[in-house]
Amino acid sequence: MEFGQEFGNYKNVVCARATDSKIQEVAQDGGIVTALFSYALDEGIIEGAVVAGPSDKPWTPKPVVATSTDELIAAAGTKYTHSPNVWALKEAVRQYGLEKVGTVGTPCQMMGIRKMQTYPFSTRFVADKLKLLIGIFCMENFPFASLETFTQEKMGISIENVTKMDIGKGKFFAYTGDKENTIGLKETHGYEQAGCNICPDYVAELADVSTGSVGAPDGWSTVFNRTDDGADIFKAAVDAGVIETKEFDDSVKPGLGLLSKLAKGKKDKSKKEAQSRMKMGLPVPFDKYYEY
Repeated sequence: MEFGQEFGNYKNVVCARATDSKIQEVAQDGGIVTALFSYALDEGIIEGAVVAGPSDKPWTPKPVVATSTDELIAAAGTKYTHSPNVWALKEAVRQYGLEKVGTVGTPCQMMGIRKMQTYPFSTRFVADKLKLLIGIFCMENFPFASLETFTQEKMGISIENVTKMDIGKGKFFAYTGDKENTIGLKETHGYEQAGCNICPDYVAELADVSTGSVGAPDGWSTVFNRTDDGADIFKAAVDAGVIETKEFDDSVKPGLGLLSKLAKGKKDKSKKEAQSRMKMGLPVPFDKYYEY
């Protein structure tokens, strides 16, 4: 099956998962972010990684600088509200004294980091120390108040009792113990961050490695290797047995067709929204991108 530019530039795409049982137990899907950072730490490729860790408030993440596998595992799992990981990169370099740093972020955060690396005038001694950028697939991100609405108002459960959240199969999931609570994704529309509506990137096209659950079977992740450094590190992790992979073929369901549909859909939706705002005289990012 042929795909266009909805995935951005990449060297290869595979289905993958971590082999470490400790990572599998806490992973959102295939545990690729945790496994890849853990390998990079062990091999000295990075000295620490800025990740979205827990805070004192349930489901309100805060950026933490993880320098061990245990710290990475403690921060594992997707949080569906914003974690300002980019803000903590300076802290990782200046307060922690790290010379080689990794970080994980949403597509919009990857855009900001790449701009910082291209125009590093206000981020001296930070941009050149970023050695591994892992992007996560993201259709939209929610303010914490929206998550409270989904759980407490729509599902009738306390967000403090939620142990895991997930999005898939057209639903928003919140788990409380062994119970699966759901609402349709249509019920979440309108609660996302306003900026998400004009973001054209679903698959973190500017990362070294990007990953997400869509396209892969349960317990696995779809992984795009996008840069030379990203592909080299990922291959080394696979060769070391830290990550196992399989190729996308007819046996892998739901496959890349679904991912292509969602990625293209986000681009089309963002273009429509941005052009609508431009007609009203409102400023939008990527204005030249939307003029075609």
